[in-house]
Amino acid sequence: MFKILLEEFLGDLRAQKTRAFLTIFAMVWGTISIVLLLAFGQGLRTQINKGLLNAGERIFMVYPGETSVVYEGLAKGRQIRLREADLDLVLEAIPEFELGSPSYGRWGTRVKVDDNQTTTYMEGVNPVFSELRRMFPARGGRFIDQPDIDEKRRVAFLGNAIAGRLFGDTPPVGRTLMIDGLPFTVVGVMQEKFQDSNNNGPDEDRVIIPASTFRTIYGNQYVNHLLLRPRTVNDAGRAKRELYRVLGGRYKFDPDDERALSMWDFIEDEKINNAIGLGIQIFLGLVGAFTLLVAGVGVANIMYVVVRERTREIGVKLAVGARKRHIVSQFMFEAVLIAVGGGLVGLVVASLVVVGVDSLPVSDPAMEYILNPKLSLPIASICVGILVSIGLVAGLLPARRAAQLDPVESLRYE
Repeated sequence: MFKILLEEFLGDLRAQKTRAFLTIFAMVWGTISIVLLLAFGQGLRTQINKGLLNAGERIFMVYPGETSVVYEGLAKGRQIRLREADLDLVLEAIPEFELGSPSYGRWGTRVKVDDNQTTTYMEGVNPVFSELRRMFPARGGRFIDQPDIDEKRRVAFLGNAIAGRLFGDTPPVGRTLMIDGLPFTVVGVMQEKFQDSNNNGPDEDRVIIPASTFRTIYGNQYVNHLLLRPRTVNDAGRAKRELYRVLGGRYKFDPDDERALSMWDFIEDEKINNAIGLGIQIFLGLVGAFTLLVAGVGVANIMYVVVRERTREIGVKLAVGARKRHIVSQFMFEAVLIAVGGGLVGLVVASLVVVGVDSLPVSDPAMEYILNPKLSLPIASICVGILVSIGLVAGLLPARRAAQLDPVESLRYE
């Protein structure tokens, strides 16, 4: 049965080469449109999330704030300043948090290597900061570790950009640099990363030293902010409420007073970015789907023409005993084959375009959002599903019309 249907389909293609080419080309172009739009939409969505996560992976940055309501007889407008001991209290009292680090910050830090000198933002942190902020060391180096903290070592971890400015092509690890006139040993350099969100400048331009060393040298009593990560995304809401309750108890402010602590919630930002990215992808997908739908209408029109041209043939088949389901299956088969065949060619072409564009070298960070298409299995599955659906719908009405023809009238058709 399949062989017969295929032979009839190929015969019709040979008889009407131009019509067949234009119909299949419409399916190819429609498929290319929807695949490319979905792939570029997915790439944009991925890049937005990547830029955010490289600034902080599902964390809270908790900053000092100012009370906005009267609480237990204490006036509003009180400054709430955070200490490193608050981090220990939070991690001990709130099981929903798994990791945390203090951050001592200092603008205008003078950094010098031989005749190369610059100023930058420096942070004093704990070892888990590397994971929380995705500041991973490049090969041959390391991040700050616990012995550095315990022994208050004068070691430094550098962003890749500032390391390049200070050391040029010379490997920085193991060399000495002067920080505000004091010698520090470089233990690592950050891997290059894409980052579109930051606090106090991009990570590639900063210097990191142990929190204990920072506190000893500069005498800071208060941290710039605390970094905290909940165990799971589902724990984030309860963890935030508990944070205000625990620190509210220590500093005597209303747990519902959100202005008492200023917070950058990366988890909430990620949800917002995902929603925006999904909306963009759905919009682009709908544009592509309408393009493919127009091609599907073309397939349906062609099948109506085919039914009309083969009216006598249909009449002969019905007259010699062909069942209606055989006639229906013939035209449904041809419609689906045109839709899926053209669609698969389009899918292959679009995939090659996506792979080619994705492999292009990109020097401008802004172009990362554009030249970063991603073709995933769900996208391919959606396209194949749409193609099969279009083929079935485009072939159904013409096929039913063909099956309902009267054999006697069909034989008289000129």
